[in-house]
Amino acid sequence: MTSIADIDLVLGSSSRYRRELLARLTTTFRVMSPDVDETPLPNELPRDLAIRLANAKARAVADRCEGAIVIGSDQVADLDGDALGKPGTIDNAIRQLTACSGRIVVFHTAMSVIDRRTAVWKTFDVIDTTRVKFRNLDRDEIARYVELEKPIDCAGSFKSEGIGIALFESIETIDPTGLVGLPMIALCELLRHVGVNVL
Repeated sequence: MTSIADIDLVLGSSSRYRRELLARLTTTFRVMSPDVDETPLPNELPRDLAIRLANAKARAVADRCEGAIVIGSDQVADLDGDALGKPGTIDNAIRQLTACSGRIVVFHTAMSVIDRRTAVWKTFDVIDTTRVKFRNLDRDEIARYVELEKPIDCAGSFKSEGIGIALFESIETIDPTGLVGLPMIALCELLRHVGVNVL
């Protein structure tokens, strides 16, 4: 096994949340923006969108990183089959949370790991699914929450690692880091699979 400190590990993401999660494992990684168009395809299901974008992000960065192991990830919030993107504005965040009130939202967090240490690329794709049941939220609660955390860069308009946890009735998951944006249990397993020891 090779130590994680001895590989060229590249996170293909501009997300500070994913960067913070990966830093739990190692500080010896690089970050590169994948610059991928995230527009959904016509009639594309949220789960399929997450998988396609995670793979596209990993490939876009892997093209520039010979000899590295590259991680790409994407998360799509799914409300009854409709993808909820990053709100981008306070008003959109309030609208999203109002739509989610009292309902179940499924978060598809896809990850693609590409090993470029050999001539033939090895690609591994996984997806983590988390079901979040929102409490019945009133307008004042939603407005207060959005003002406090300003979650405009988060799919679903909340930060579960912050005060956003107060919005929920329950969370069903096998990996709580998946909801933040990078499923770390699956990542550690994939790294072990390609001979990289994180401990």
